[in-house]
Amino acid sequence: MTANPKSVERGTTVTATVEHASARPPRLLRLPEVMDRVGLRRSAIYQRMSEGRFPKCRSLGPKCSVWVEGEINEWIESVAESQH
Repeated sequence: MTANPKSVERGTTVTATVEHASARPPRLLRLPEVMDRVGLRRSAIYQRMSEGRFPKCRSLGPKCSVWVEGEINEWIESVAESQH
């Protein structure tokens, strides 16, 4: 991200954040990587998903489930913040 000044009506300037077109697209994670990142076993992940306490997975096919990396990162941050 870069900051680009933009002019405003009264001659003052403000800084706006502009995203580059080359920003990385959302990454999809398979179950083993999700388990490594969050420190939970498969059964605990699916149990918390059913209770609404963990991000839902997406199905890419009959035997292929993935999680959006950003949602997992947000969940990790929320758990870390709630413990303090």
